[in-house]
Amino acid sequence: MESALEQEPRKLKGLLLAGGKGTRLRPFTYTGAKQLVALANRPILFHAIDQLTTCGITELGIVVGETKEEVMAAVGDGSQFGAKITFIEQSAPLGIAHAVKIAEDFIGSDPFVLFLGDNILKEGIGRYVEQFQTGCHNGLVLLYPVDEPQNFGVAELDGDKLIRVVEKPRDPPSNMAVIGIYFFDSTVFDAIRRVKPSARGELEITDTIQRLIDDGLDVRAEVISGRWIDTGKHDDLLEANHLLLEDLEPELAGRHDDASTIQGRVVLQEGSEVINSRIQGPVIIGERTRVVNSFIGPFTSINHDCLIADTEISGSVVLEHTTIEQVDGRIEHSLIGRNVELRGHQRRPHGYELILGDFSKLRTP
Repeated sequence: MESALEQEPRKLKGLLLAGGKGTRLRPFTYTGAKQLVALANRPILFHAIDQLTTCGITELGIVVGETKEEVMAAVGDGSQFGAKITFIEQSAPLGIAHAVKIAEDFIGSDPFVLFLGDNILKEGIGRYVEQFQTGCHNGLVLLYPVDEPQNFGVAELDGDKLIRVVEKPRDPPSNMAVIGIYFFDSTVFDAIRRVKPSARGELEITDTIQRLIDDGLDVRAEVISGRWIDTGKHDDLLEANHLLLEDLEPELAGRHDDASTIQGRVVLQEGSEVINSRIQGPVIIGERTRVVNSFIGPFTSINHDCLIADTEISGSVVLEHTTIEQVDGRIEHSLIGRNVELRGHQRRPHGYELILGDFSKLRTP
């Protein structure tokens, strides 16, 4: 017989933050929510939702801001993920802890996972969910070793117990950055009520964690295994796209003619068409996208309703409704937004490295 004192696993809710402006990704995000930028042809936010639902966390709150209509339209009621979604509007970007504060009615007395919607964790969060569900601690903070800890919230540890968190310290106590995935019980709300806004006018999550520690509550830390990327910068997006495509399962739902060569792990989504072209995976080609007389190299994602003609492109992300044709130099390590028109000329440069925001038009020399 099991002991009556043995604790049942705690059922968790999920809280995702999707209200940021994405200023570090401009011009790529001037006209759209950063969390909806597609990596491996799936919005970043959807990858975060998948990580929660895979662990059985299906009651989700999403904090939205000025891009709320776009996010809400994309996510819907959550049925596409097997989840139930509640949207929580944040009137202004007043900090991560403020986003948690306004979600108190949704969270209630339940423990929860706080997941910043632009984080990619390749190995998922399953082991940490299980650890928090079966433990008695009040908080669990995930850490990742970084080269420049002074640019992050940094943890000071005593074993697996977190004893101090410092925001962007000049003299970091460790190289362990606090990443954008946290586990809390309801004690966090009292802590937030006693935290004062920082110099930038925000309620900081690092100050909240420190408040929990100072109150003598049990806050643990875990150094994650595998890879973590905060997709806040252009290079990070490309790295995250690369990371996701490493696990691509080939599927040829689109069509390709006999003059085309498909090599490696390639996904041709429904309605896509490849004509007289070479595709070297891992590559994903979106729905109704046409690739004509072109080479698509490894670690490239091309979203739906695009045209790629007489062009070579590799290691890049191309968003929906974009046309790229007759570009003589190879496009590499590039981010190309929605509704872009990129057309080349007869002169043959060595190559391009581009960041083109939505609705750009560029004719190469």
